[in-house]
Amino acid sequence: MAEESRKITYDSEQNIAVADVAGQALVVYNAGHIAWVLTGAALVWIMVPGIGFIYAGLLRRKNTLSMVYLSFVSTAVCTLQWLFWGYSLSFSDTGSPFIGDLRFFGLQHVLTQPFEQVPLLVHCVYQLMFCTVTAMLGIGALAERGRLGPVPIFLAIWTTIVYAPIACWNWNPNGWAYKLGALDWAGGTPVHINSGATAFAISAYLGKRRDFGQPRLNYQPSSSILVALGTVLLWFGWFGFNGASSLAANMSGAQAMFNTHIAASAGGMTWILVERVKKQPWTVVGFCSGAIAGLVAITPGAGYVSLPAALLYGVVAGVVCNFGTGVRRVFGVDDCLEIFALHGVGGLVGNILTGLFAQQSVQSLQGPLGTLSPASGWLDHHYIQLAYQLAASSAGMAWAFGVTTAILWTMHFIPGMRLRAHLRAEIFGIDRTYCEYAYDYVETAPEPGYDLNEEWRLISENPDMGDAEMQYVTARPYDIHAPPRSANGTPMGQYPNSPYAADPPVAPALSKRSAGPSTLQHLVPTLHPQS
Repeated sequence: MAEESRKITYDSEQNIAVADVAGQALVVYNAGHIAWVLTGAALVWIMVPGIGFIYAGLLRRKNTLSMVYLSFVSTAVCTLQWLFWGYSLSFSDTGSPFIGDLRFFGLQHVLTQPFEQVPLLVHCVYQLMFCTVTAMLGIGALAERGRLGPVPIFLAIWTTIVYAPIACWNWNPNGWAYKLGALDWAGGTPVHINSGATAFAISAYLGKRRDFGQPRLNYQPSSSILVALGTVLLWFGWFGFNGASSLAANMSGAQAMFNTHIAASAGGMTWILVERVKKQPWTVVGFCSGAIAGLVAITPGAGYVSLPAALLYGVVAGVVCNFGTGVRRVFGVDDCLEIFALHGVGGLVGNILTGLFAQQSVQSLQGPLGTLSPASGWLDHHYIQLAYQLAASSAGMAWAFGVTTAILWTMHFIPGMRLRAHLRAEIFGIDRTYCEYAYDYVETAPEPGYDLNEEWRLISENPDMGDAEMQYVTARPYDIHAPPRSANGTPMGQYPNSPYAADPPVAPALSKRSAGPSTLQHLVPTLHPQS
């Protein structure tokens, strides 16, 4: 039936009915379900800047603002891609088992297309936020060594040929993994395994940061407060991430929310206990890492498993993901934000545990299943379920890693599209390369041995200088053994095993070739006005 032959009506309780011209109802939507899913979409979006804050807090100060910037770019690019073809490729009802078609291109037929529990437009908005979260998780692998300019192009391509197929496989009723019977409540494979494998591919292809494996990179997080704030936003948003994936305000959503909270709490406590066993101190960052590991692991099973099982999800994820941080060292990959350990490994753990602990008695809280597959794992003596989970997980990880690598390889040969920043931009910070600062300029000064005043002069004379131009500027030799100093040249205290100062990084001693402190002070009003 043509879209224009349908009409939307409301009853006295604001429930929505989609009917044909003869007045015969095609589907009736509960207003409460719609309100909850839209609220869930807003909660999921708040996770995107939360991820940016976590990444910013974990990095050196000279690279923090770039992570927050990426959270906004990810939102914008994913929204535009979703509007035109992203949603259609992921969820069109006439596509193939591998990927959707363009039936919903430009969101055609979405407004009045009958769906199950909420209008298709509401589902579209909700799923857009999942795409955005996944993109932001993966693109964080550019940290401290990636150019920002080509990121929109990369994300537009990546969401089209990496995210859309994996989402279609697992969540579209036509998808092969969905038909196989793989269970994925809210994104164990499309979101977490996908983003973890993507980040690992980016880290491996771009190569290691300068001085990888050396004491120079044993820096403290620039802001544990930002990490904690970002984790609060993630934890809060995850209630919508898992709770609203029921697409209804019902007991299944409540079960998913409580499971989410239990797994996060158990994961955080387990992580810091593992740190103590390893003779490491209690840390806020450690607890936050464990909580995120628990949140990731429970995602594929939040609406399928019991409350005691959720506790086990958090404990197992806290242990496995903690030791999973060693994967990057085994392969020599500089995944500095541990994205693969938390999301790739955590998503795999969650998928496996879902194959073991999923129960139809829990899934029945959702009411009539409709097109949903029965959720039965080993507890229900459905032993083949684990194989289904492993098949979907392996395919998602392999596709994300392989295709992301192919995208990076192709972009490398397109002028202006390479994603690896030049060494000079890496040394002085990605933030400074684009003339932005998250902190006072003295705190984002470069590493010991460089002429600070000379570099400030270069930036002030070329305010639009980006990576493309900076690659032709030869950086002066540096002395990695030079002691860190404050802006006035006095020695500063250091972290153990690190050449950085107590409030890293700080300005080095001024070079003999520089004009001295007066030059730097002369530039301050122009480059960093004070209020």
